[in-house]
Amino acid sequence: MKKNFALKKLYYSISEVSKITDLEQYVLRYWETEFEQLKPAKNLAGNRIYTNKDIKLILYIKKLLRDEKYTIEGAKKLLKNYNTKEENNQTAKQTSKTDVHHENIKRFPSHNELSLFNSEEIQSNENLTANAPQDKALIGDLKELRTFLLNLLDEIE
Repeated sequence: MKKNFALKKLYYSISEVSKITDLEQYVLRYWETEFEQLKPAKNLAGNRIYTNKDIKLILYIKKLLRDEKYTIEGAKKLLKNYNTKEENNQTAKQTSKTDVHHENIKRFPSHNELSLFNSEEIQSNENLTANAPQDKALIGDLKELRTFLLNLLDEIE
């Protein structure tokens, strides 16, 4: 069966997860009782809703049990470190994104940081069009602001 991970969703039903992971639904339900890390949320109707993180965990459990031939008890012992490893990876990713963000901020010259809001530089719309150097400075500031906001959006997504 070909797995298509191209379409990313926030939440998946148990039937979708069953197809993605090639596991029966009853196996997924059973693993919830055995592995404390696997706790999908439930919607208002009481149906399980799985996140991408849940699916990664299920695939890891499947690999341990089916491919590496661990017992459920052996897999439980390995999974005790799984959450810590995942949290460390997430922290490292967030730290590197923050470092990049801080580097982007440092690149902006300090005299231009708030120039868009400086009332001395931007007197009025009429003066703005008549004053070519001021227009260039404003355009430069707008481009820097646009770049900054796009980088910020990329980090959020």
